Amino acid sequence: MPGTTFPAFLKLNKLDVLLLGVIAATIGWLWYRSSAGIHYQWNWERAFSLIMTSGRDGELPYFFQGLLATLRLSLWGIVFAGVLGLILGLARRSTWFFLRLPAQAYIQLVRNIPPLVFVFIFYFFISSQLIPVLGLEAVLRNTPTEISLWQSVLFGPANLWENLFSGILCVGLIAAAYIAEIVRSGIDAIAKGQWEAADSLGLTKLDRFRFVIFPQALSGIVPPLAGQFISLVKDSSIISLISIQELTFVGSEIANSSGLIFEIWLLVGAGYLALCFGLSVLFSHLERHSQKHYQAR
Repeated sequence: MPGTTFPAFLKLNKLDVLLLGVIAATIGWLWYRSSAGIHYQWNWERAFSLIMTSGRDGELPYFFQGLLATLRLSLWGIVFAGVLGLILGLARRSTWFFLRLPAQAYIQLVRNIPPLVFVFIFYFFISSQLIPVLGLEAVLRNTPTEISLWQSVLFGPANLWENLFSGILCVGLIAAAYIAEIVRSGIDAIAKGQWEAADSLGLTKLDRFRFVIFPQALSGIVPPLAGQFISLVKDSSIISLISIQELTFVGSEIANSSGLIFEIWLLVGAGYLALCFGLSVLFSHLERHSQKHYQAR
């Protein structure tokens, strides 16, 4: 319609149209080959029926319980990884040796170990010992099953809090090493003149960082940070290997029990696509907001 405007993320250029066409052709070819080549009988009606079947006592369907578990794991993992990554990134640039060396050692260690190996090492050798050391046994292992609504929404069932905590630590510790390097490189990209200008104003180190350096670094940090957070959502699928009941774990159980391999895994992929696309849209808005000072010039 004349005068109709669309959000920026819905505007397609020629390359977008070409890519969508290639994707559609690929999906169509795979669909044809699965039907004609291996004679796979699609049964979407039963697949949707399975994922929509309610649990006991009016609980959400098992599939959507896994989707919510992935959402909780991803959101808390993003918060934890963001805070820890910022601290590590600042420590990485510190002039104090006893801060810089441990941060650099941690970053290099995590970035050069496969995530799957890290998850197994953490879960089987560290996680079981870490909870008592932190004094969280009473909260994570001895919490009554009757919890408030806000606790249920934010953290899920009380009997799975320990699993959620372990999963958050796993994905957060892995992502924090990469976020630290993003933060460090973003700050290092600020011109030396900006530091000197902040010094000339007589600002303290904290105010110099808060009001001059970090706002400028943020515009360069947001795009790679968005990619890293989206990767965190996708990488959360490896947590299923330590029996945390997120979307991949739930999808695997439903697919194996029903035999609807293609249908269920495509629905699992659609769930991750929805989560990652929503996050990419959010960060596109944040990116435009962080670059307003460039547009005002």
